[in-house]
Amino acid sequence: MRRKAWMGIAGVALAVALVMLCVPFLSRDGRTPSPSDIPRNRPHEAAARETHYKQQAVKQDMEATERLSRLQSARDARQFLSQPSAGSRRQQAHLRVFLAAHPELVSVMWIQGQGRPSLTAGNSVPGLRSAAADYWNKGQNAVRNGSQYSSTLFRHDGKSYFVHAVPASTAGQGLVMLVSCAIVQEVERHQLRNLRLIPYPAEGRYRIESALPNTTKDVTVRTGEDNGNVSHYSVDEVVVKFRKPLESKELLRLRKELDLIVVRHTKQTYVFRSQKHRTEYMMAYFQKWNPAYVEPHYLYLTNELGGETDPTVIVPNDTLYSRYQWNLPEIETERGWNWNKGADNVVVAVVDTGVQSDHPDLKGRLVKGANIVDPSKPPEDDVGHGTHVAGIIAAQVNNNEGVAGLTWFTKIMPVKALDSSGAGSTYSVAEGIIWAVDHGANVINMSLGNYAQAQFLHDAIRYAHDHDVVLVSASGNDNTDRPGYPAAYPEVFAVAATDPGAVKAEYSNFGNYIDVAAPGTKIASTYPGSRYAALSGTSMACPHVSALASLVRAANPQLSNVEVMDLMRQTARDLGAKGKDNVFGYGEIDVRNALKAAGGQTSSLQLYPDQIRRELRKIFGF
Repeated sequence: MRRKAWMGIAGVALAVALVMLCVPFLSRDGRTPSPSDIPRNRPHEAAARETHYKQQAVKQDMEATERLSRLQSARDARQFLSQPSAGSRRQQAHLRVFLAAHPELVSVMWIQGQGRPSLTAGNSVPGLRSAAADYWNKGQNAVRNGSQYSSTLFRHDGKSYFVHAVPASTAGQGLVMLVSCAIVQEVERHQLRNLRLIPYPAEGRYRIESALPNTTKDVTVRTGEDNGNVSHYSVDEVVVKFRKPLESKELLRLRKELDLIVVRHTKQTYVFRSQKHRTEYMMAYFQKWNPAYVEPHYLYLTNELGGETDPTVIVPNDTLYSRYQWNLPEIETERGWNWNKGADNVVVAVVDTGVQSDHPDLKGRLVKGANIVDPSKPPEDDVGHGTHVAGIIAAQVNNNEGVAGLTWFTKIMPVKALDSSGAGSTYSVAEGIIWAVDHGANVINMSLGNYAQAQFLHDAIRYAHDHDVVLVSASGNDNTDRPGYPAAYPEVFAVAATDPGAVKAEYSNFGNYIDVAAPGTKIASTYPGSRYAALSGTSMACPHVSALASLVRAANPQLSNVEVMDLMRQTARDLGAKGKDNVFGYGEIDVRNALKAAGGQTSSLQLYPDQIRRELRKIFGF
């Protein structure tokens, strides 16, 4: 395993960002620029190029999500029309049930052919019917002529809609649907934040300040580009790890002297919030207590990218697979499935914004999770990010529905550590990691990060690592070599993002802590509302690697977490400069190579040259 000894023991608290990445911006010679191509003496030019690239990525994600929405609407209509229903009352009820099951539908007309009345159901939105009238009429005419129709996207009152018409097998019959395409605007808002095209989080939320990483030195964030070199912390909170748990009289003294409350605590680690003192004052105060450490309470944000002969290619029948999921064939998943498809006793914890528990493409794939943000509620996803990440790992395969995950049987443990804004504190993320370990997670996916180190988070990371859990994290979306955390911790497997064609995603962070790269651009996956969306980011690359780790653990349960990580490095397809480099690490993951190696060995150390084995033994005591 690579040793990030230069990191040392983590010093201050951390803020993490869920990151989504995108398509490559090509230079004039047709290749993706490497970090060395960035003109050091022309930083504004480099920043403008990166911003343009990200804007194009957001546009492409929106367009892909719109296409996914249209395809799903057509599929839903065909399913409805294939179900028999007799009697006008039963037909009207049948239509209302269909409408209720698909909240994106504003109104529906069921055209039943000559001599039979058409049935309608839906909601009345002021002015919308007239705005859609021309498209609606074209849809009716198309159904009566036995053809399909899909209007252009149009806007009304700031929202997007389209009309879709699908004919039935019986001439003159079919459905006309007015469909809300709000998911496109959701993806736009999501990606503007997560690709850092706008300042995020907004100053003032969470009582936060932007600061230089590992300091409390204030920085003003005016543009999305400014996010690349800042962290965020709560101005009236502090994290303190004492040498031993506090006694009641000591807590009472603190409340009197600092006018503070205990926000949370785990054993001897406390999060304090003061009504009258700022972070800097409290940090200085608690130094007198000789703590193990004291640090700001940083904010985490969403990062949103058999036999010796060649096995048979397995192409699943999921409806969106062949057209939209370039990412699985790219990393040899279809051949890798011949070696292993996963196991239902292997659990990947997704520490994120939660997961839609009743998404049809995740049916049977979720185990009990936790809501760290609000323990009284289930870990439902109110952002979209966590559901998308979960689908990349475990959307049902070969079920004639939506997308295919990388695994056929792996379970997902949803751990909601980030709130409805896509942000959460380091303490919440650390709590989520500890909870996942204590409840049986074998792999933990962290599609989140930022640039400050947090000792309490590192404590949780070490706890998971010591319990044989594989920890995987996104590197970040700022096209910088500044180490991002938790990805840069030595116990964590760091993931960069690639575009189609195995080239660097322009936004993907880089550096000597990167382990591997994985597809991160325009990744189609599950999304709240039982829908599908295409998103980009290292947040999307990260679950590809978590899924592979779960497949390796299923193929060879005897491998330790260190051996699983080393196997994924050594079986990656080398990209960029020969050998390990700062852009791709050891290369892009290769599912077939990894599973073939995992299935035929007793110890992953046997795969490596003597020099590497000696290094591993020296570091980890083999």
